[in-house]
This record gives sequence, structure tokens and C-alpha cells, in this order.
Amino acid sequence: MNSNADNQRPAQRVLLVEDETMLAMLMEMMLEDLGFATAYHASTLDDGIEYARHGDYDLAILDVNIIGGNSFPIAAAIAHRGIPFMFCSGYGRLGIPDVWIDQRCVAKPFSAEQLDKALSELLNV
Repeated sequence: MNSNADNQRPAQRVLLVEDETMLAMLMEMMLEDLGFATAYHASTLDDGIEYARHGDYDLAILDVNIIGGNSFPIAAAIAHRGIPFMFCSGYGRLGIPDVWIDQRCVAKPFSAEQLDKALSELLNV
């Protein structure tokens, strides 16, 4: 895994929307190893929407299927603020509506290297 010092990426705060606790913990560790900080971890639709609208973060990673529905309303709130985000899903791009077809999506399970590549592409680093 790359460290922040290795890739010279400035520390970015990530809104992480993931309803599987163990996977969220693993993703938080991966993000930290890659030089990111978790600004907030939401596991439900309502919690995710609230933070997406009012929270302080630089980018977001959204699990597609979460407690309370799917993360597309969260994506809309983030897009409205002009903040970069990407989806992650065990189904890959299946089930992602056309409106988000050009949005980055990483298929679960993914490695730290795959996450790093996706984040670099998302941030154009």
C-alpha cells in the first residue's frame, strides 16, 4: 500500500457510506493507509443524506445498497454540492441508474491497490 508520503496526495476527508460494519472498518484502515481520513461513517440512508447535505468532507465513497434503501439520494445530495464521489458495490455497475452511469464504481471485494487507483482517478491525481 502507498502512504501519503509516497504519493504526495494531500490528506482528504472521506464520507464513507457502508452498512456492513466489518467492511467499513476495513475500508477505513485502507483509507488511512492511503493517506486519507474518514470524515464520517454513515450506515443508513437517513444518516448518509444528513451528512452529505451538511457535513464537512472532500469526497465520498458510497455503497450502493444500504440500510433504508440505496445510496442514490445521497449521491444526489453530494453532486448538488459539487463534491467528488464514487460508488462501490458487490454487483459492480449492475443496478446503477443511467443518471450515474459515468460515475466511478469499484466492485467489491476490492484491494487497497484497486481503491487507491479508483481514488486517484476520481481526484485526477
